[in-house]
Amino acid sequence: MPDSVRWRAAAGRQSLQAALRRFFTGRGYLEVETPLMVPAPGMEPHINVFETPFVPETDVGRPRVLYLHSSPEYAMKRLLADGAGPLFQLCKVFRNGEVSATHNPEFTLLEFYRPHADYHAIMEELEQALAEAGRSVTGGEPGADPAFFTRLPYERITVRDAVLRATGVDLRACPDGPSLKRAAEAAGVRTGDSTQFDDVFFHLFLQKVERGLGHERPTFLIEYPASMASLSRLKPGDPSVAERVELYVKGLELANGFSELTDAVEQRARLTEEQALRKSLGRPVYPLDERFLEAVGRMPPSAGIAVGLDRILMLLMGVPSIADVLLFPAHEFV
Repeated sequence: MPDSVRWRAAAGRQSLQAALRRFFTGRGYLEVETPLMVPAPGMEPHINVFETPFVPETDVGRPRVLYLHSSPEYAMKRLLADGAGPLFQLCKVFRNGEVSATHNPEFTLLEFYRPHADYHAIMEELEQALAEAGRSVTGGEPGADPAFFTRLPYERITVRDAVLRATGVDLRACPDGPSLKRAAEAAGVRTGDSTQFDDVFFHLFLQKVERGLGHERPTFLIEYPASMASLSRLKPGDPSVAERVELYVKGLELANGFSELTDAVEQRARLTEEQALRKSLGRPVYPLDERFLEAVGRMPPSAGIAVGLDRILMLLMGVPSIADVLLFPAHEFV
């Protein structure tokens, strides 16, 4: 990376984080700092985390494996359950094996939560925050367009409508994996061997839908199929979809958030299912976080979202690779 790009990226990161801190503290959010090492990481089926041994040198504690967190979500929700009010955090997170033009195994997240809010409120909060960032960060490379984030309001489109618009496939008419596979293949999608609904959906989405999102203005993709609810609640009145939202700009996913699930029994069942899926995929199976599960049942109705700041900075600066906004990218040692 030329030094001129390197130092502009460092200055851009400083401006971006300062703008976000101004925005959230100005709206009454409390900035918090939670542990990077945790006893139980997230259970997402396709994410591997870094393990680190804890070896006590005193008689306090016992040797055990800890994990570098892939998100501060569990800890921040415990704070919500304890009555903390609106929270935000800027922190490093870690995902093992992820190195590409848009991935680094160590990266920076903005994560924020608001009690007594839903996914509609959290979308409004995020678009206002990113508009402030766009006004504060000056791009310096060809293709930089900081003003892109100020094009309010951002588009909001359901997953069903986005798939229908891009492919002609109606998810409501394809309620199971085999029917979706037939429709996807008729639309020219290579679906692989699986007939599982989620597997076929992701082939369809990645090949035909994702790259077309967020080109004229940022796009919120909302209301994922219920099987992809993750940590979100299902939509009242339409339990076939979850109140989940992702933000896309120029075909790149920037954020993932939810109206939060506050049913501890349902949350345990979902995490147990994800443990089983991880095992079937040959991935490490992590322990359940019992403190998090206890807190879920005490949380007020809330919404939250995690935002990849390195990708935001890439777009603000007009650079093609995440390595261009990191002083020490992973490709130096892998």
